[in-house]
Amino acid sequence: MLPRVVITGMGVVSPNGIGKQAFAEAVLSGKSGVKKITRFDPSSLPVHIAGEIPEFDELAWIDARERKHVSRVVPLAIAACSEAVKDAGLDPGKMSMEEKREIGIVLGSGGGAQEFSEEQYRLWHSGNIKQVSLFCIPSGTMGTLSSEVQMRFGFRGYSHVITTGCTSSTDAIGYALQHIQAGIQPMFLAGGADSTITPGIIKGYTLLRALTQSWNDEPQRASRPFSADRDGFVLAEGSWMFLLEEYEHAKARGAHIYAEVAGYASNCEAFHRVRMSEDPQEPARAIKLALEEARLAPSDVHYVNLHGTATPMNDRVETRALKIALGEHAYTTPMSSLKSQIGHAQGACGSAGVAATLIAMERGQLPPTINLEVPDPDCDLDYIPKAGRMAQIENAICNCVGFGSKNSALVLKKLA
Repeated sequence: MLPRVVITGMGVVSPNGIGKQAFAEAVLSGKSGVKKITRFDPSSLPVHIAGEIPEFDELAWIDARERKHVSRVVPLAIAACSEAVKDAGLDPGKMSMEEKREIGIVLGSGGGAQEFSEEQYRLWHSGNIKQVSLFCIPSGTMGTLSSEVQMRFGFRGYSHVITTGCTSSTDAIGYALQHIQAGIQPMFLAGGADSTITPGIIKGYTLLRALTQSWNDEPQRASRPFSADRDGFVLAEGSWMFLLEEYEHAKARGAHIYAEVAGYASNCEAFHRVRMSEDPQEPARAIKLALEEARLAPSDVHYVNLHGTATPMNDRVETRALKIALGEHAYTTPMSSLKSQIGHAQGACGSAGVAATLIAMERGQLPPTINLEVPDPDCDLDYIPKAGRMAQIENAICNCVGFGSKNSALVLKKLA
């Protein structure tokens, strides 16, 4: 039997709350973090809103001289990892070298440093060549994100970045789970960070007709998963990180345990680089495989945190997939989409869903899908519309789908 893996620390920087406490209160009350973009003037763009975090103080986490040489995603990741490490009861300053070698990092990011690269190109093409960073190449790559976090804490274990589109952070947590189960390292920092709110990214998604353009004057109503009047997602940023640990290792040091990561599965339906197939068999299979690994039946599931982007096809197909994966139990299982509150944080969205689910499990309260105002006959499950509700959760699914036909699912189990 494989070793059990548990979550012992959590850190959050979210559009609707910085820090796990603020995030918890926002998520359970259905507080929207979508707002007018302030980082640049969006008036020339068709979309003026995003799940932005203007109050996040980057310079509290990175030196001002260094900030111009890295993407915004770096301080976002460091901030959430710092909270997760502290929350897990670890003090890197007091660790021996051997202890630091036992902690690896595997981060998920869909956009990574695209924000940084876009700024470097802007400087270059506007004639401000001397302002281009000396580190435009290394800091513009995905793989250096984990190294930036490692250097902050001095951890010497695995240092990987997973970039599989929207499923990136779900896969990162799954990879950490598998490495711990294999006995390679007892502890991993895992989760996701993304910050792709830029003019170029908005223009690109506009070409794909993926972003909603209907709610520039009412940002908090813009993200509308499963509502019949939905017409696209809201771009967002953020960072949600966790300390994953082998169960006996956590128990021996008296760590607080949020939940067990009991199952993980991922597949690819090999259909299209962007669009989902109308056939929900493969996303359903990922959920089924994750449940099988967790040794749970559909009737054992008490809550599902949905991908729920608010794009017409995604919501429709995900609904069908849950009906296949859970059978008749799908109709009585409460589900919700965190994206209704924060928007779509790209590759970090899966870890955002895990954070919301851990809070729901710990507090016995289900987060709502806000802005679900117009019933869609194709989306007919219990999405916990508008307001949350009290419920005890022992087992939960965190579902994720993404570009490139990817599907990933995690199963969280509350320890007895």
